[in-house]
Amino acid sequence: MDRINVTNLTANETGDNWNATTSKATTDEWTHSIMFKFRTCILLLIVVMAVLGNLLVIVSVMRHRKLRVITNYFVVSLAFADILVAMVVMPFNFSVQFNQRWVFGQTICDLWNSSDVYFTSTSILHLCCISVDRYYAIVKPLKYPIKMTKKMAFVMLAATWLSPITISYVPIFMGWYTTADHLQHRTVDECEFKVNKPYAVISSSISFWIPCTIMIFTYLAIFKEANRQEKALHARAGNAMLMHRHSREVGDKNGALHINANTPTKDRNILKMKREHKAARTLGIIMGAFILCWLPFFLFYVSTSLCVTCKCPDVVTVIMFWTGYFNSALNPIIYAYFNRDFRNAFKNTLACAFCSFCRRSASDLDAMERLDRRGSGQLRVPVPSRRASDLASL
Repeated sequence: MDRINVTNLTANETGDNWNATTSKATTDEWTHSIMFKFRTCILLLIVVMAVLGNLLVIVSVMRHRKLRVITNYFVVSLAFADILVAMVVMPFNFSVQFNQRWVFGQTICDLWNSSDVYFTSTSILHLCCISVDRYYAIVKPLKYPIKMTKKMAFVMLAATWLSPITISYVPIFMGWYTTADHLQHRTVDECEFKVNKPYAVISSSISFWIPCTIMIFTYLAIFKEANRQEKALHARAGNAMLMHRHSREVGDKNGALHINANTPTKDRNILKMKREHKAARTLGIIMGAFILCWLPFFLFYVSTSLCVTCKCPDVVTVIMFWTGYFNSALNPIIYAYFNRDFRNAFKNTLACAFCSFCRRSASDLDAMERLDRRGSGQLRVPVPSRRASDLASL
């Protein structure tokens, strides 16, 4: 009888353990399913945001004449590069996360790796060109119209698009980027980008470290000069207000009219300088966002390439890759938040795209701004007070 009871107890314990194991397996499967769906939605959202956001940048610059300046040539080209990242590079990485393996063969694997290196390098070279453009606009404004012509901009863009080929498609398809052991043991269902030490150092230097260093020093010079100019503008505005008050008092005593020393030319120069400062601030934020998004990946890329024994969990690798990809979707958000001209252009473009009753032409925003300026010209305020308000918004 005791043996039967012991057998029953053992069977009950086994059943409880089996139920607990089954319940845990079900819970783990349910959690894995939820996390998989959540991750899939996040990755798809990044792809859609990158395509639509950068397309909005391109269309807005094409539609509005006010945005057609030399600096925005680089911005449009950068947006086009980010669209190609979202359409050519991200879908393959997404397929790996979705299928948990590579399903496109070795040739497409080389094409994907080449495109990834190429468009990443192209993006940061665009930002380097933008930093040079802003440097001449603020630090050397007299040389800016001579140096930064449309022809020079197109030459810089051509170099930006052509030079990354030397570290992407050519060495990868020729097999110079990796080790002989990796080439011999490649499998069809894997697409591992394993590089040798010389390629890791050269490619990361050209793609990230050298341009990043140039941009940092360039923007340090830009912000130093911008702060100096801002202090000079505040001091000049204060002196102008004192002179205006003194001339008004003298005019009241003598009954004579005095012409204010502040000319419209000076006002235009001040407003132009303000726009240059705001553009530099916006593009500096874009540069900072790019560094924050891609710096972890390049640190990982160089360290794992130079250190053979250094390993990184797969989930961390995926996070670093997609953090860098997220930068392609982040730039339009920065434009919309920090740049009023882009924000107004985005609103106008979206209104015409989504409102079925909207029949505005491509230059309506420019026409509205001209009407606003014409109306403000009829209700002109005294120059010192207007300049003070301009400086307050700087």
